[in-house]
Amino acid sequence: MATNEEKFTFAVQRVEKAEKEIDRLQSELSAASDPQALLKEGYASPDLEKLRVENQKLKYQLNHLKNYLAEEEKTVREYALDIRGIVQDVFTSAIYAAFPELPDPTILVVPSSKFDDYQCNSAMAIAQQLSSLTGKKSNPREVAQAIVAKLPATKFFEKVEIAGPGFINVALKKEFVTNQLTFLLTHGVKPPKVERKRVVVDYSSPNIAKEMHVGHLRSTVIGDSLSKLLEWVGHDVLRLNHLGDWGTQFGMLIAHLVEEYPNLLNERPAIEDLQAFYQESKKRFDSDEEFKRRAYDYVVKLQSKDPFTYKAWKIIYDISMEVNNELYKRLGVSDKLVERGESFYQDLMVKLIKDLENKGLIEVDENGRKVMFVPGFEVPLMLVKSDGGFTYDTSDLACIKQRLEEEKGDWIIYVVDSGQSTHLESIFAAARKLGWVDPSKHRIDHVGFGLVLGEDKKKFKSRSGDTVRLRELLNEGLKRVETRLKETSRDKELSPEELEEVKSSVAYGCIKYADLSHNRTNDYIFSFDKMLDDRGNTAAYLLYANTRIRSIARSASVTPEALREAAKTTVVQLDHPAEWKLAKCILRFPEVITKVLDDLLLHTLCEYLYELTTTFTEFYDKCYCIEKDKTTGAIVKINMSRLLLCEATAQVIASTFFILGIKPLDKM
Repeated sequence: MATNEEKFTFAVQRVEKAEKEIDRLQSELSAASDPQALLKEGYASPDLEKLRVENQKLKYQLNHLKNYLAEEEKTVREYALDIRGIVQDVFTSAIYAAFPELPDPTILVVPSSKFDDYQCNSAMAIAQQLSSLTGKKSNPREVAQAIVAKLPATKFFEKVEIAGPGFINVALKKEFVTNQLTFLLTHGVKPPKVERKRVVVDYSSPNIAKEMHVGHLRSTVIGDSLSKLLEWVGHDVLRLNHLGDWGTQFGMLIAHLVEEYPNLLNERPAIEDLQAFYQESKKRFDSDEEFKRRAYDYVVKLQSKDPFTYKAWKIIYDISMEVNNELYKRLGVSDKLVERGESFYQDLMVKLIKDLENKGLIEVDENGRKVMFVPGFEVPLMLVKSDGGFTYDTSDLACIKQRLEEEKGDWIIYVVDSGQSTHLESIFAAARKLGWVDPSKHRIDHVGFGLVLGEDKKKFKSRSGDTVRLRELLNEGLKRVETRLKETSRDKELSPEELEEVKSSVAYGCIKYADLSHNRTNDYIFSFDKMLDDRGNTAAYLLYANTRIRSIARSASVTPEALREAAKTTVVQLDHPAEWKLAKCILRFPEVITKVLDDLLLHTLCEYLYELTTTFTEFYDKCYCIEKDKTTGAIVKINMSRLLLCEATAQVIASTFFILGIKPLDKM
């Protein structure tokens, strides 16, 4: 019987042979005087398509064998195994071998807690595909039997059984699970293997001269968490803060600044309340025609980069970003977030319009506006207004071009509210039309999100009816956490420094987790009472549970160094059902990460974190880790295997906290 290495070599040879034959047939077609006519006549096309399908199947098998061999290698891996992915690869190989006549069979493998560990649910769908292909009814259970018959031998599976009409249940081998736990404990929590990409993430994006409010919370929190995740798995991430820092309103602000602070170049203006400053200037702009005229004059000067006007603009910009950066610091937002506002794209927009006009892609409508039609959209992009000014369409088109061509982005992510969906889709469609996007290379995602609602299920407002400032929201969170700590007398157990650390970790962690734990595509109701509850799926509960897990080894005087040494020699025992359940839950982390990377829905990670924590609680309630004398309280026995399960759980929680931007606590 051939070894896996021999199977691997043989599969590589078959792929190479198939690819050479494809190249030969394609060359024949290219050399023909009329290749399209030959294709219509059927010349080479059936052979070519057959080889392509066969080659696709061979590559699936090759991928499976690569994963299998990677597990068998004795060298240190730099990534964690996505077990669901491996199971899917094994079944993909079997399905293609069992049904070579199907060009695109359904592959569906899901985790299963009720029936063993994983379940392949492909048989029913494949039976339907076969019925459509042959005109004869196919039996799903017989399809399942054919799949199981073609499964390659692996050391991953303890058993494979067919249930019901054709469900295929898979149970993992205990030795395999134990080996993966040992790898985690000795090498740390590793991400699943990914193909490294240059990723540009656009998030937060407040307006200069206006304070950040609750409406900026979701973009900031979601964008920063996704960026942490993408960077953690190995991508090269560029975080961009697309600031609203240009436009007519800055003429108004500069005019007001110059009058209020005539010595602004020598003495920094003492603007303490940006919101009030903006409202004052807006009131004058709306009521004073002479002021409005001066404001428009400053707009012209700013666009022409007049030195004095530009310095005045920069003063407003700097004061705004000092306020924003203080909020970012409180929220733990990465200091890698690069400020790049609309001002950055001004010269690029001029060049863009010239290029599009030279290519004959711009039309002038009946109102004198320059527009460009985009496939799939009835309303064209308005690129130049009748007065010669640019629009959001212009800046966003210049923006995506710069990110694709200058930043060399392979993957562009916009974390922008769902209300901008149609606008962004039109920009993406335009980028494809203009040839900037290579579908085989580029991925572009709009990470849309719903509104933050009050408990009345209306748009979240302050009691006065104003938009809630983000600073006020964070302050209220700190106040409520302190009140809770005093009500439970926990504050007496903490030093002043510890109290401040607990307040900020719990308050900011709860605000962020309440957002991230909801499906971002939906609106969610903001409730301090619910998010600060230390029961249920909240950051307060998770922080407390993590602190408890971390204290177990400390209470036994087992140091982190001792745990690391023990992991090298101690085989983790998984005899109790609660131990087995926890171990498998721990090892699902890489597959959860893979799923989030695919759909960019972070609530899946939050659900997993809550499941892991509750599974640990079940384990801890049923399995002693430290046995104490009931009379003296002295430690009688330490179960090192179970302490290692505690350590593995804590390490996965720590990685998840990092991605979600939650700061763990030693004492709570």
